[in-house]
Amino acid sequence: MATTDLNLTDAGKLPKPGPIGRLVRLAFGALCLLYVADLWSSRGNPITDAGHIQSSLLIGIIFGLFLVNYVVNIGFSRSWKKWPALFSALGLVGVAGISKIVYGEYESALTAYALLIWLLYIFAHLGTAFVLASLIRTAGCEMRTFHHLWSLVSGRTTKEHICPIGPLTPIDNWEAATHL
Repeated sequence: MATTDLNLTDAGKLPKPGPIGRLVRLAFGALCLLYVADLWSSRGNPITDAGHIQSSLLIGIIFGLFLVNYVVNIGFSRSWKKWPALFSALGLVGVAGISKIVYGEYESALTAYALLIWLLYIFAHLGTAFVLASLIRTAGCEMRTFHHLWSLVSGRTTKEHICPIGPLTPIDNWEAATHL
């Protein structure tokens, strides 16, 4: 069951991804980074000629609000539950409100750039974590990849976290059981 609860476990408790788990992580990372590239390409003008925020930014709101809890909580070893999404939503609504007061409309460059920066962070962090997780075989959730990398460099162990959503945990468990 998907939960935003932080549930860290000792290193070595979770199976390392095998070849299929690594390919899935790489594919997810590539998708995230392709989205980041698309976002980056709109940085010069995130507003359409009709005065609306680019659709690539608007599409990202739902995914970003869903993923931000995992990126922040697991990635930074914090147990803030659903607060990152709530603060993100309130922040974006707040910026849109300021835009309405200052520019007379919610969909302004101010709102678009705030959304762009927020989405770039979430998906660049997530995409980089997925790619790196596939390269260094991070066990469990890809959001622990930077901690895992630090443990490899420093020689100090770090905690692992089971993947709370998506297919990675079942794939890793299946590969471990079949010794792939």
